[in-house]
Amino acid sequence: MGCCRAGSPCLTTPRLISNAATRCLRPIFNLCYIKFPRNYTSSPTASYSRRRYNPEHRRQLSSAPDIVRHWVEGDALSTVPPQAERFTVVSYNILGDRNMSKHGDLYRNVPSNYLDWNHRKRVICEELLGLNPDIICLQEVDKYYDLLNVLEKAGYLGSHKRRTGGSVDGCAMFWKADKFQLLEGESIEYRQYGLRDNVAQLSVFKMHEAQSGRLVVGNIHVLYNPSRGDVKLGQIRFLSSRAHILSEKWDTAPIVLAGDYNSTPQSPIYKFLSSSELNLMLHNRRELSGQRQCHPSQVLGLGREKGILFVLMDRFLNSSWSEEEMNVATGAPKSHIALHPLKLNSSYAMVKGSQTTRDDNGEPLATSYHSKFLGTVDYLWYSDGLVATKVLDTLPINILKKTGGLPFKRMGSDHLALVSEFAFLEGKIEATEEYAIS
Repeated sequence: MGCCRAGSPCLTTPRLISNAATRCLRPIFNLCYIKFPRNYTSSPTASYSRRRYNPEHRRQLSSAPDIVRHWVEGDALSTVPPQAERFTVVSYNILGDRNMSKHGDLYRNVPSNYLDWNHRKRVICEELLGLNPDIICLQEVDKYYDLLNVLEKAGYLGSHKRRTGGSVDGCAMFWKADKFQLLEGESIEYRQYGLRDNVAQLSVFKMHEAQSGRLVVGNIHVLYNPSRGDVKLGQIRFLSSRAHILSEKWDTAPIVLAGDYNSTPQSPIYKFLSSSELNLMLHNRRELSGQRQCHPSQVLGLGREKGILFVLMDRFLNSSWSEEEMNVATGAPKSHIALHPLKLNSSYAMVKGSQTTRDDNGEPLATSYHSKFLGTVDYLWYSDGLVATKVLDTLPINILKKTGGLPFKRMGSDHLALVSEFAFLEGKIEATEEYAIS
């Protein structure tokens, strides 16, 4: 774990900018607010669950789908005082250039010009500047300085943490220098704790014009491997515990945890995040993330029965936990209960959207789409002391389906950016009991 404070050479400083620097990058989304009518129904193409998945479908399209995302306000907005301090956060897995090259089979339906980094960089930067967020949390960043050269001209400071081992990508965080002051920064190298080569970032900020607007922001890209739910749990548990320690150090500052958690809303790992605990003995160690049920053919209705049969057979054959796996997941020898010390809510689950974009939990139906995955793995979690006031809704499945797979013409990654506005609450609810992070 490495630490840095404001003024450290590991942080970048913004250059002098002019309005022309941002005018050259126009927004690509229509970021309007919309209230969905009660009788709103999707088009006939939205009945995706009964249609066969055809990877050649995109080549048959005569025109590109209309990519429009809408702001949706939460019920809590009416209870937030007008003087409450607000800020916006983006969480975005931007698809590492090397990762894309190594896994070309995932993008076999995507034209090569859409995969070119120069094209994707331009589209991603246009999107970020159009969103104009206060804090940006990115995952799979292997061209950090390419992004920094654009974002610092728009007034952002940045920090980056590369993964350990042979990988070149990592996590990056940017924030508006005129709105936030960095009080403390911390990088987590999970290799030091026997939790693979993933990394995470934690930053403590103070709003310049607010008396008590301190905030802890975490950024993580959880291990992908669907079979290693024990490692996923260990990584999330450790990040939550470190965030809690920093929060306590800085006068119980509220927390936002952004990232790609490589776990679906129906998974036990999601339950762990939302409920603060998980009994390992009730779950198959290889099915903690829910990723195996998100192949496009399963989601769109083809091969569903085969997928369910595979899951049932796998649960029967591989449900046991070794003592080492339990230790990795819980951080406590001979314990089968994984715990984390935070009371967390997901911003998208708390701000209800359209039936065409949300599942039964209120989470997006999909935040990532390529030839082998269609589902949700990205989240913006937040603690007591904050309320989610609005979110930028994701896209309906039928619109994603028409792209044939991401990246797309005006979408620079195989993930969607999640965007939420938060407001500080004056009264803070006491945090849950602190747990050891060993």
